Amino acid sequence: MRFEQFDVTDQANIRVWHGMYLAAKAVDEPLGPPASLRAFIGWFTEGGEYVQREGWFAPGEQGGWDGAYVLELPAKDNTHRAKMDLLVGLERRRRGTGTALARHAIERAQAHGRTLLRSGAMEGSPGVAFAAAMGARHDGTNVRRVQDLDDVPDGRLAELRAGAEAAAGGYSLVSWTGATPDEHVDQVAVVSMALEDAPHTTGHEPVHIDAARVRLEDERIAVQGLRYYSVAARCDETGDLAGITQVGVDPEQPDWGYQELTAVTRPHRGHRLGLLMKVAMLEWLAGAEPAVRHIITDNAFANRHMISINEELGYHVLDQWQIWQLGTGEQGSVAVPASSAATLP
Repeated sequence: MRFEQFDVTDQANIRVWHGMYLAAKAVDEPLGPPASLRAFIGWFTEGGEYVQREGWFAPGEQGGWDGAYVLELPAKDNTHRAKMDLLVGLERRRRGTGTALARHAIERAQAHGRTLLRSGAMEGSPGVAFAAAMGARHDGTNVRRVQDLDDVPDGRLAELRAGAEAAAGGYSLVSWTGATPDEHVDQVAVVSMALEDAPHTTGHEPVHIDAARVRLEDERIAVQGLRYYSVAARCDETGDLAGITQVGVDPEQPDWGYQELTAVTRPHRGHRLGLLMKVAMLEWLAGAEPAVRHIITDNAFANRHMISINEELGYHVLDQWQIWQLGTGEQGSVAVPASSAATLP
């Protein structure tokens, strides 16, 4: 089978990928909102000097693509790892296209000096069986949850806020829209590092987040065209940010909010700041984004603390995504789902 490399920053190529993703969504990811083309463009080009990407496709006999993959290669941290997102057109499945692409991907990962390749598959999908059959190891599960705002009982948010405020004496909330203000960028980097305490897959090495990486996230948000909201908790005594929660709204899907970062630094845990910030965010969105009726998030299955907060807010499980990993020196092909495009960060 022949493969050709494609430019992952070329919007024409991303448009082809997005079209394949939409055509297969009902099979690969039946639940949840479809990602817009602009969102895909942001994810494909995100990361700057910290992440390299290369894409390869299998040309179709009548033109177009039978399938393709994108290899994500961390350039500063975790340089022994690679992440692959692979997508095969519905009409080309079960003909060896996915396996051939995956074998090509593992060769490319090896060429880049990577010893571990990972991908994801929705629980119950054909990708899980494929991964197991190919010898990949299940190495964790992410659970997507949704909060349906119309189902939140009257007075529930006020009740939760009162309880959180009782535990959060000595802290104040600050908020902003869009890019991180200059006066907060260094502290947002510090708070973001708190995510390193969350459960990770085998082989994960600590990721260093600095102001430059925060600014790259700001660039990604701008490319995606998101209306972006941040609520942070600040320690009154020191003036330092102790935690943050962020939600993005895609103008192309104004009824959905996308929960992104939520983190509290270790010295400030135990004061219900995560719940306080998330309640404040919901109250803010009610006025700023009245069309939002659902908020979607995902957490590692083992992240019980954040899950308990989401359950207090009324989130329910949407679906589960299994993480699969394979050493690039192992025999056989890397195991990936027929489509893992929806697992893009």
